[in-house]
Amino acid sequence: MLGTDAADAIEAVLLDIEGTTIPVSFVHQVLFPYARAAMPGLLAERAADPAVRAALAEIAGLAPGVAPLAQLNAWMDRDEKIGPLKALQGLAWAEGYRTGVLRAALYPDVLPALRCWHAAGLRLAVYSSGSEAAQRLIYGHTTEGDVTGLFDGFYDLSMGGKRDAASYRAILARAGWAPGRTLFLSDIVAELDAAAEAGLRTCQLVRPEDGTVAGAVHARAATLDEAARQFGLRRAA
Repeated sequence: MLGTDAADAIEAVLLDIEGTTIPVSFVHQVLFPYARAAMPGLLAERAADPAVRAALAEIAGLAPGVAPLAQLNAWMDRDEKIGPLKALQGLAWAEGYRTGVLRAALYPDVLPALRCWHAAGLRLAVYSSGSEAAQRLIYGHTTEGDVTGLFDGFYDLSMGGKRDAASYRAILARAGWAPGRTLFLSDIVAELDAAAEAGLRTCQLVRPEDGTVAGAVHARAATLDEAARQFGLRRAA
């Protein structure tokens, strides 16, 4: 049994990425600079790519009269969670992963816990501001290989903003999960607030190496193993 009480046992876990399963430093010091450097060439060399054209059209609608690269750089400067930016960053990262320049280094506690939970029958999914394609790239190119098979779903901003309770309701509806039996793990209190409003169980990952600011409302854990202990999930040996 996965929990101590079958009536409220966790059956599914929804996970954030940055600050939860992957260090913030990997995203901000590796992925973001790589995408910024690759963006001019991507826009020039793949202008006919349908995905690039769709992103450019969306940028034109959001920022009329602004050069696409200038707008993308402005969004990157502010770390905006904007659909066309995330889509183009994902395309840039795909090339980096394909060539082996990029490899995702997860926190050391992550894969043992995910493999243990998956083996125990828990349903696992990702919800991140990065595009679904970018999420699959991260977990498909870790330093320990392709681990995408551990997950049942990958959800991005097409489901709605991460600080909006409706987004979590939409994910639950899509996945067919019960809110009271679903645990959401994130380092961001506002995201946890939204998930809790939608009825999910919540736990904040407070990673000392990332300097995470701990909240006072949600359960807190420094590792996935600690979260497993608090919520009665099977723990990695």
